Amino acid sequence: MADASGERTLLAALYDPLDPDRGDLDAYVRVTEEFGARRVLDIGCGTGVFALLLADRGIEVVGVDPSEPSLDVARGKPGGERVRWIHGDATVLPELEVDLATMTANVAQEIADPKDWQETLRRAYGALRPGGRLVFETRDPARRAWEEWNREDSHGVTEVPGVGVAESWVHVTDLSLPLVTFRWTYVLAADGASAADDRVLTSDSTLRFRERAEVAADLLAQGFVIDDVRDAPDRPGREFVFVARRPHTP
Repeated sequence: MADASGERTLLAALYDPLDPDRGDLDAYVRVTEEFGARRVLDIGCGTGVFALLLADRGIEVVGVDPSEPSLDVARGKPGGERVRWIHGDATVLPELEVDLATMTANVAQEIADPKDWQETLRRAYGALRPGGRLVFETRDPARRAWEEWNREDSHGVTEVPGVGVAESWVHVTDLSLPLVTFRWTYVLAADGASAADDRVLTSDSTLRFRERAEVAADLLAQGFVIDDVRDAPDRPGREFVFVARRPHTP
């Protein structure tokens, strides 16, 4: 029987080496500077790349994520002790009063259940100081990003330190809009052995593709004011980047 815990740990260790270009986070760093944020909540912080970028700038950061293996990777990185890491989703957040809350890398789409999504927005609102902002991205459904999620367009081979050669690709397993389910497959080459000895790992995810008007209505329902809907500079025309604010008076 496969060791599920061990597989989750290994998958978390693969995440950064297989996605080394995090230029998408530059826009979030600029947003932090734009709003003069000194206290930030990173919802869905994963392996802590963004949280640690901010901590390196002297910003007080709380990172929350439901994946304990990902948080273990985050804690083990240089500077990991400067971030307050919390295991769980937004419902486990302690009392906070931050200047900025973020959901980078389309984390918002991973919260696919409508009730969970509304609760996440409610908790983010509660964690913000009056005047604080929630900034997140979500893919524009009209661009049909899932059509590019196939082996031909996504296949890659990467040398992963401490692991070896990793072959990876993604494919859609179910298309039931607005939900899209897909599977990443990772083949870890067995050192000096035949292909039959290679280790194969898979990771399944489901995303919800929300229309711009739907997201706006969800934010307004939780008391937010929508200040802006921007483009993602590194993916022009493909994302909605919402900038929502907790007003000083409800």
